[in-house]
Amino acid sequence: MSRANNGDRVTVHYIGTLDNGRIFDQRDAESPLTFTAGAGELFPSLEQEILGMKVGDVRNIHLASEEAFGKRLEENILKVARDLFPAEKELKIGQKLQIELADGTQKTMRIREIGEQQVLLDGNHDLAGCNLTFALQLVAIDTN
Repeated sequence: MSRANNGDRVTVHYIGTLDNGRIFDQRDAESPLTFTAGAGELFPSLEQEILGMKVGDVRNIHLASEEAFGKRLEENILKVARDLFPAEKELKIGQKLQIELADGTQKTMRIREIGEQQVLLDGNHDLAGCNLTFALQLVAIDTN
């Protein structure tokens, strides 16, 4: 039976959980994850764990936050004056905004807090700082 190698199209099912047991994502027969092994479509350490698996193999794969979305970085958190937003713009906690940084690049930020004078914006990925565990099954390998 063949094993997953770089360049193969690989299909997996998984349940992804955080350290507290909360499910952050899952892929099953209705929505499997298919990717090209070694093409950098997944976290490198996750791909490494899948390489060598055979169809039907099941594995629990633990990724430290640094191997996944990285650590939460304070430099990705901005406090901005509330009056920088149009008065008619309704702001909500959790809302995503696109902002332009001083160098002209665009960054997606999420509203974390709304005060009378300031709005706290967070540019970290929602799962930054979280360890991830994947209960994963390899369900298909296409070597073509």
